[in-house]
Parts: sequence; structure tokens; C-alpha cells
Amino acid sequence: MFRLQGSKVLAVEMTGDSVHAKNGSMVAYDGEMAFKKLSGGGEGLRGMVTRRLTGEQMTLMEVKGRGTCWFADRASEINLVSLRGDKLYVESSNLLATDAGLRTGTTFTGLRGASQGNGLFTTTVEGHGQAALISDGPAVVLRVSPQYPLSVDPGAYVAHQGNLRQTLQSGVTFRTFLGEGGGEAFQMRFEGDGLVYVQPSERNTIAGDV
Repeated sequence: MFRLQGSKVLAVEMTGDSVHAKNGSMVAYDGEMAFKKLSGGGEGLRGMVTRRLTGEQMTLMEVKGRGTCWFADRASEINLVSLRGDKLYVESSNLLATDAGLRTGTTFTGLRGASQGNGLFTTTVEGHGQAALISDGPAVVLRVSPQYPLSVDPGAYVAHQGNLRQTLQSGVTFRTFLGEGGGEAFQMRFEGDGLVYVQPSERNTIAGDV
């Protein structure tokens, strides 16, 4: 259903089914398509209230029809993730599209309020199907195992999945080692067994130069 056309355009073949995609990300389509804006990140009124309270922002649209629809977002790189009943944790700004059968929600992380000022919640995607993530540059997928925990710059973090525990380490950042740090700084640490998606570019944060 999902396929990449190049590295920056997502093509979705539809036969009467639907997908949820970032609002405004459709760049072309053929056949017959209907578009509807979704409230609360596709979770209805409850989702809208939850996201407003948590500060987690995500505006989606539902695309339904027959034909092919193409999606892109500011020439960002696109990464496909297949879910088989597991859960994906992702920054809402990095989520481009999901199968309509996948469920989105919000979950408490205890991280981002300190590191990015966006509340203590992040977006979750779970179920069976495909999700398309966007990143500023080609994303790298890093394996975390019990023997090899992973530390990530919050500005480069995109998503993670698997049986992982995440904590926040304050007072240190990668740029601190280079003498370029300024203000309070943090790292995200992952322990357990799973995958972490990292982009080769850092989004702006309010925790200093992280």
C-alpha cells in the first residue's frame, strides 16, 4: 500500500480504503479521492482535548478513494516503518502518514518538558500496518540491546520502538564536549531491546544548544 517514489515522496495505492496523513502533505493524486480534516490527531474530541492539555500538536487529514495519492513534506526524507501489533513512539512533527487501521494516541514520557518545552507527552502509533516518518536528512536506525544502551541528542531524536526504557540525563550534551554548549543541556538515554530513529540534523530546543 505504501511505497517510496525516490526518497522524498510517498506513493499510496488505494482501492476504496483510506489513510491518515499530515494536513497539507498531499502533492498529487489520480483517480477519485476525498479529503477530510481530522481533529485531535485523528482521535476525535478526546484526542483534541488531550493534545491541547499536553501540548502535543498534530493535525491530520483522512484521504479516502481509489487511485494513487502522493505525499511529501518540505522535501524531507521519508522512512517506512512496518508495525505488527507493536507500538511506535514518534515526535508528532516527524509523522507523515499511517494506515487508517493504525491507532494514534499520546503517552507520558517524562522527557520533553525539560528538554524541549513541549510538554511531557509524545505521539504513539500502534496496531498492524505501515507508518511513514519524515526526517531532516536520511534517518539512521540504531539498535539498542541490553549490553549496549544508547544516548541520543533530543534535537536529533525522531522515533523509537521495542521494549525500551528512556531516561533524561541533564547537564551534558554532545556539543558540551566540543566547547560549544550553552545553557542547560540534556541527553536521552535508551536501555533495553529495540530500535531508535535518529536524523542527521537537530531541531531547535529551548534547553540550550542540545
